[in-house]
Amino acid sequence: MSVPRVVFGFGAHHGIHDGPALVRAARQADRAGLDLVSLSDHPYFGARLDAYAAVGFILGRTERLAALANVTNLPTRPAPMLARTVTSLAALSEGRVVLGIGAGGLWDRITQLGVPPLSPGAAVDAFEEAIVLIRKLSGGGPPVTHDGPHYRVHELEPAPVPAPPVWTGSVGPKSLAATGRVADGWIPGHAADWLSGRYRSSRPVIDEAAAAAGRDPREIRTVFNLPGAITDHPLRATRDDAGRWLGGSVQQWIDELTGAVLEHGASGFTLFAAGHGPADEMSLGRWAEEIAPAVRAAVAG
Repeated sequence: MSVPRVVFGFGAHHGIHDGPALVRAARQADRAGLDLVSLSDHPYFGARLDAYAAVGFILGRTERLAALANVTNLPTRPAPMLARTVTSLAALSEGRVVLGIGAGGLWDRITQLGVPPLSPGAAVDAFEEAIVLIRKLSGGGPPVTHDGPHYRVHELEPAPVPAPPVWTGSVGPKSLAATGRVADGWIPGHAADWLSGRYRSSRPVIDEAAAAAGRDPREIRTVFNLPGAITDHPLRATRDDAGRWLGGSVQQWIDELTGAVLEHGASGFTLFAAGHGPADEMSLGRWAEEIAPAVRAAVAG
């Protein structure tokens, strides 16, 4: 079986005053050949940039880099309008957008925006229905009428461009199964990686649901959020006592990620700086110019 192209991105924490630094990092990543930039979506925090405003701005200042909200806070962005947003971004950027989407967390914060609360089960139902509806409202075709339990549209014209790939932030069994049925990729929550118990117990739920829906589970990407430091010298231990990845030298990263692809089916990695600060220019350069090309070459060979 051939290994699909492995995607490499970086994640950014974006305060309201971080715009210039965020754009500089995105343009550096764009020039260096990274695939995507990932921004969190927490519209109830006034000190943060709006994720989709930032995504649109970054796409306008780059040429090859894709962007996604990791993950879209669906309860605050109703599916019909979200469909308009992502198809417009896809058209403006020539397809350089991914729809990251989740059922919603932090409901005490979400309700501050006037959004009615949903039970966990209802939130997951709305999440799966949203993905289906967004696809209906993309790619052209006749007007769409949809009368579902959470979304209703009547004779609504679809956008003439396809929906972008959908990657979910599913965590629980019900949302993982929905990912298997209707999504294109999965971003494991809580920075779980390929050696974690969370990944080992969760990915089979996606695969079983995909197979039951007549899909090939291998077509559903797993793209890992990966915090860690890129160090000048090798670390004696690249994981902590709990098994969580800490980072290491360039070669330690290359060895670890190559194994993740070839032995555990990983298909993408998004680097986050250790802690919650922005990625520094040197680490981003090493990630883009040394680690990513070496891993791609190793898995292609």
